[in-house]
Amino acid sequence: MSGHNKWSTIKHKKGAADAKRGKVFTKLIKEITVAARMGGGDINANPRLRSAVLAAKAENMPKDNIERAIKKGTGELEGVQYEDLTYEGYGPGGAAVYVECLTDNKNRAVADIRHIFAKCGGNLGENGCVAWMFDKKGYIVVEKSAADEEKLMEMALEAGAEDVREDGDSFEIITSPDDFETVKEALDKASVPTIAAEVTMLEKTSTALTGKEADQMMRLMDMLEDCDDVQKTYTNADIPDDMA
Repeated sequence: MSGHNKWSTIKHKKGAADAKRGKVFTKLIKEITVAARMGGGDINANPRLRSAVLAAKAENMPKDNIERAIKKGTGELEGVQYEDLTYEGYGPGGAAVYVECLTDNKNRAVADIRHIFAKCGGNLGENGCVAWMFDKKGYIVVEKSAADEEKLMEMALEAGAEDVREDGDSFEIITSPDDFETVKEALDKASVPTIAAEVTMLEKTSTALTGKEADQMMRLMDMLEDCDDVQKTYTNADIPDDMA
């Protein structure tokens, strides 16, 4: 992959398989619940909840599911208490890996994640060992066929975007976390469809992997994302296009 968002691009190109939609919904419900518990159930006053609900709607989650998750978070309905955790480590070839979790059992989560790293040729590290390699940014992807480059760039930059970049058959719009919603709303208002829109962690530098190391890294990231306690995964691994 080229550019600065290799793993994000791979995930979006793969698409969300129908067989995994239940798992996607589970992760989104966890995030909504925790966001509501920490900042209240008012979407307008709780940026984290607002982002979580936007992500859920992007996956076509039913409105009732979203409302129930919010009520579990605010205590109106009984629900599981989740802990917000991050883990950091190195994958094959020394590539950085950053993992965000929501779990009701910290011991189980760390044991599972450590096992996955070890099984795929990596190792779990100390907190802070790779976080500095990433920046938290708003990230929006628009297919080239869906928008005129000049108009898209003008619209995005006027709305507060930091950059608009070309990547293969799509445009990437980068924003600060605070300006993400404003830029996304500007695109929605102009009826510009997006194939990805999220606040994510983008790597500052990349680690090129090929052959066995690239295969192991793909397996590591897939296993982490299949872990029930894992919400999101990030890496600075640069995987060749023909292996994505």
